[in-house]
Amino acid sequence: MNPLGRFVRVELHGVMHYGRHNGAIIELLSAAPWQSNVCQIAEIPAAGAVLRAPCQPSKIICLGVNYRDHAQEFGHDLPACPLIFMKPPSSVIGPDESIVYPDYWTQRVDYEAELAVVIGARARRVPAAAALASVFGYTCLNDVTARDLQRADGQWTRAKSFDTFCPIGPAIVAGIEPSDLAVRSFVNGELRQQSRTAQLIFGIPAIIEFVSHVMTLEPGDVIATGTPAGVGPLQPGDVVEIDIENIGRLRNPVVRGGS
Repeated sequence: MNPLGRFVRVELHGVMHYGRHNGAIIELLSAAPWQSNVCQIAEIPAAGAVLRAPCQPSKIICLGVNYRDHAQEFGHDLPACPLIFMKPPSSVIGPDESIVYPDYWTQRVDYEAELAVVIGARARRVPAAAALASVFGYTCLNDVTARDLQRADGQWTRAKSFDTFCPIGPAIVAGIEPSDLAVRSFVNGELRQQSRTAQLIFGIPAIIEFVSHVMTLEPGDVIATGTPAGVGPLQPGDVVEIDIENIGRLRNPVVRGGS
């Protein structure tokens, strides 16, 4: 199978399938596209297909303070090495699924537009020069954050980990050059963030080298590369969209969640 293209995950009759989006059709695949001996098993119309998060990561590793403009926005010094934290797999949702605002716990939930790297080959202690060989492709990610809890706790696990706080999608795009892509976010159609991945403090090869020396990366794992300036609050009833050049737009409504 050609490893290039747009890859999605589709819910069909209650069953999840990986697929390749090819124009007006989605070619359903026998397994995740980064596995060996994957073949096409069927095809369905792309129109009306129910897309879910395009992968099922065993872990989501995120970068904090990794855009120069975002560091300036918050008055942070540029970090000497990548600042990493994690979100749990239980926080993952896909396109058009609802971000649940847990208003019993927090009064400030923010969007954060990010380019995400999807790992395609097991990576352990990988040098930067060889790091891109472990990448399958790239997608959009919204690192939803309870900002007041992040500040109150002094560490970020609770603020980043609520169910639905990691929208990913709509597709994984393989074979693109990620070093200078436009990254934007919109809330209710209004532009909120606008930058380019050329603003990254640590590029993707350096990130993979650093992370893979801390923990082994498995196929399907996701690395979120950080957010640019312009983060801000969401409210129930809002619609937030993350748009990345050559990848597409990830759209999610926000609903009230209570306890």
